[in-house]
Amino acid sequence: MPQLNFIQAINSALAEEMERDPLTFLMGEDVVLGAFGATKGLIDKFGAKRVRNTPISEAGFVGAAVGAAMAGTRPICEVEFASFFYCAFDQVCNQAAKLRYMSGGQARLPITFRAVFGAMGGAAAQHSETVYAQFLSVPGLKLVVPSGPADMKGLLKSAIRDDNPVIVFEHGGLGRLKEEVPAGDHLVALGKAAVKREGKDVTLVAIGAMVPKALKVADKLAKDNVSVEVIDPRTLMPLDEETILGSLAKTNRIVVADEGHLRGGAAADIASMVAEKGFDSLDAPVKRVASLDVPIPFSPPLERAAVADEARIERAIRELLGN
Repeated sequence: MPQLNFIQAINSALAEEMERDPLTFLMGEDVVLGAFGATKGLIDKFGAKRVRNTPISEAGFVGAAVGAAMAGTRPICEVEFASFFYCAFDQVCNQAAKLRYMSGGQARLPITFRAVFGAMGGAAAQHSETVYAQFLSVPGLKLVVPSGPADMKGLLKSAIRDDNPVIVFEHGGLGRLKEEVPAGDHLVALGKAAVKREGKDVTLVAIGAMVPKALKVADKLAKDNVSVEVIDPRTLMPLDEETILGSLAKTNRIVVADEGHLRGGAAADIASMVAEKGFDSLDAPVKRVASLDVPIPFSPPLERAAVADEARIERAIRELLGN
C-alpha cells in the first residue's frame, strides 16, 4: 500500500475520478499550477478543456459550476480558501443546494466544491477560518471534513460520484501528514463515522485536524489509565449519530473538539444532538473544546492562543472525569 501525504491523496483521487468519468472536469482558482500542489500535473493528463483556471470571482465561477452541473457535467470546483465561500453564498446556498429540490428531482447537481480551511501558521483572518458550521443549516448540501490521507482520498472520490452538491473541507495544516493510502478504487461512504481509537472512560468526538491531536491526547492519558475513545465523524452532513451515541452509551461521558468557533459551531451542533438523543446515557454534562470567538490572528503566538489545542482537550477530559 503506497504512502501518500494529504496533498498527494487529493491529487490521486482527482486523477482517478477524471480518468473514470470524461464528464468530470476541474475548475477554479490556480488549478492549472495548483496553489497547494493538489492539482499539480492534472492539466498534462487531461488538457486545458478539463482543467480550467478561472478569474478570481467566486460568485462567477461557482455559478458557472451550478450551470455546468445542470447541463449534465460533473464539475469539481476549487474555491481555494474556504473563507472565499462568503463571496459565493447565493450560488452555493440558494442555487446549488436548492435546485434539485425545487425542480422535483429533474435537475441533478453533482458538484464537488473543494476548499482549504483552518489555521495554518500566520495566514491571517481571511485565510484561516473554519467555515463549515455556516453551511450546517443549509439543507441540500453535504459537508465532508477528512482528517487524514486515506480518508481524504476515499471521501473525495465518493463526493465526486455523488449526484448532490458536496463541500469538501481540506485543512491546510494536514498537507504533509502521511500514511498508507489504498491504491485504486478506494471509497469511503459519506455519512459514516470512524472509530479511530477504542476506549471505555470517555468519548472524544474530534473533527478534521482535531483528530491527530485527539489521538495524541488519548495516548498521553492512557499512561494515567484513562481510556479515551476517539470518534471522527468524517462528514458533518449527513452526521453519523448512531456511532456517536453508541460510543456515548459505552463511556457515558463525551467531549467534542473542533477548530471552529465555540458559538454556533459544529461542536455545538453535535453537543445539542447528544443532549437531545443521548441524555439518558450522560453521567456528566457534554463538554465542547473549540476556538475562541475572535478572528484568527496573523501573529503565530496569538493564533496558537485562539485555536483549540491538545492542552485544552486534555483539560476538558480531566475536568469531566474529575481528575
